[in-house]
Parts: sequence; structure tokens; C-alpha cells
Amino acid sequence: MDANGVVMDEVGRDRGAAVSLPADPAVLPAHVAAPVGFAEFYAARYAGLVRMATLMSGSVDAAPDLVQDCFVRLHARWASVSEPLPYVRRSVVNACASHHRRNAVVRRNPVPEARPAELGADELDDALGALPARQRAAVVLRYYCDLPDADIARALRCREGTVRSLISRALADLRKVIEP
Repeated sequence: MDANGVVMDEVGRDRGAAVSLPADPAVLPAHVAAPVGFAEFYAARYAGLVRMATLMSGSVDAAPDLVQDCFVRLHARWASVSEPLPYVRRSVVNACASHHRRNAVVRRNPVPEARPAELGADELDDALGALPARQRAAVVLRYYCDLPDADIARALRCREGTVRSLISRALADLRKVIEP
């Protein structure tokens, strides 16, 4: 106790003074006790982590989804995670990195727009477009490129019997579409 009657700790700080905490609950100091239950932890940290994810991902729309997915994964492991804040922060960082990788792949490989046939001449294109990718590839390699089964099998990385099966199923599907 000092001369004014204020209770002091061993280093001379006022023990009754309020501790000033940052406005963002995601950056609370480590010495501040974390909320006990998952619901309290979620309520205290969600908004700050969304702000962090928004800055890292650059997307206001994607950030809440990324953080929500991280909290879902944390909830499944809640009992085994000793320090949930570093765990969920790392999860958000990883989720944002994955978000950037997915977007880069989409930018490099845009999906072509499907164009429906307006005339009978494009009916075959539409029918081929409806086939699964491997069946479509087998039919094109066989009938457009005139390749034998062995070459098609090498191109598709499968056995020759699989090539014959793919072509047979593709032709059956094409018949259903073209011949009513």
C-alpha cells in the first residue's frame, strides 16, 4: 500500500487499475484469459478474424465463409486443441492461401461457356458435350483422329479394353440423344 492507501503490486503498479484492451478481440494479449467454451470463444473472436481474413483474401464476400469453415474445423477438435486462438488464426491464414490458389487456377483455366445448338448441324456437338470427359475423348480420338485402340489407351492412360468400353457406352448415350 502506498501513502494514498492504494494497493500496489510488487513492481509498484496499482492493482485496482483497469487494464486497457485493444478494440479488436482477435488481437487480445496472451495474458488475458481466453473464454472457456466454444460459443464464447466464437463470439469473442469471429469479427476480428473476419477482418483479418478480409485483408488477407482481398474479398469481403469470401472472408466470412473462410472464417466460418475454420471455426467448423476447430469445433470438431475443440477438446484436443490446447490453444484455440493460434490454431484458428493459422487455419484462417491457410484458408486464405488456399482461396488465392483456387482463384489463380480459375483465372488460368476459365470454363468455356456452353453454347446450345440452334440448328440441327450442331446437334452432334451438343450431344458430345453432354458425354463425360473420358467418353468424349475416346470418341473424338477414335472417329475424328482415326486412332487405333492402343494409341487411344496410351493417350487416356488406360487399357485397350477400357477404351472399347468407353466408346461403346458413349455411342449408346449418343444414340439415345440423336435417335429419339
